[in-house]
Amino acid sequence: MTSYVLQFQRSLSTKVHEYLVLCKHKVVMLLALTAVVGQGLAPYVGRSLLEQMLTIVGIALLASSAAVINHIVDSDIDKKMKRTDSRPVATGSVTNRQAFVFSMTLLVIGFCMLVAYANWLTAWLTLVALVGYAFIYTLVLKRRTPQNIVIGGFAGAMPPLLGWVSETGSMSAEPWLLVMIIFTWTPPHFWALAIDRKKDYENAKVPMLPVTHGIEFTKTMVLLYSVLLTLVCVLPFLIGMSGNFYLAVSVLLNGVFMYRAWELKFAAKEKSAIKLFIYSIWQLMILFIALFIDKWLI
Repeated sequence: MTSYVLQFQRSLSTKVHEYLVLCKHKVVMLLALTAVVGQGLAPYVGRSLLEQMLTIVGIALLASSAAVINHIVDSDIDKKMKRTDSRPVATGSVTNRQAFVFSMTLLVIGFCMLVAYANWLTAWLTLVALVGYAFIYTLVLKRRTPQNIVIGGFAGAMPPLLGWVSETGSMSAEPWLLVMIIFTWTPPHFWALAIDRKKDYENAKVPMLPVTHGIEFTKTMVLLYSVLLTLVCVLPFLIGMSGNFYLAVSVLLNGVFMYRAWELKFAAKEKSAIKLFIYSIWQLMILFIALFIDKWLI
């Protein structure tokens, strides 16, 4: 009996892990953080903390749904790449049908939560972002153009706007600056990974920039985008959306980003690209936390 229980627990734990992998839960957590910051920077309208939290859960569920669809659509590519060949759909441990049902369940629950605890505009905008990532980027852009990340990155940049709209029920200029930060951050973030995994993308015939234009050109673009990102990150301070604390953190974080990008271009070491990729994740997370903290310091 004890052996059966332990076996069941191990099996359940494995399945839970597989479905978390399908959701790309670490990425979704970062997206949820940026949505929370969007909420925090929006004008106070008297919504309860519970409503705000359930809204973030709704956004996260729709983002997870998009991630699962990405696993289904990309399973043929994932099988050819070392980084992704152990994903549940690629290995067959979760079937396409199971993944699709799971994705639609997350979509319906998340959409209903946004309608119930936020507003219709937030629900529809989140659904548009899902379609943009799961279908337009994954099905079309990723397979046809080296600008896939530049164009497709817009969908992944939406959460701060969604958080803001969930509070106000309307769109305004300020949250679009937050969208622009993530939109500008996305290409150098992914291109750094693509440089490190160039052979993988070649094997899978995915037209990432290092594959179509070469590694040196991609390094140049990473450096140029790091400069552009630094400039874009100053905009919240310039319009009075944030104060000196955010500005100081932003300058420091982006200074390190530019240095690492410069090093990747002119003094690259074996792990320079993947280290820049990892740093960029922490950079965006800390940047948005600084934005949130700064709101209470102004």
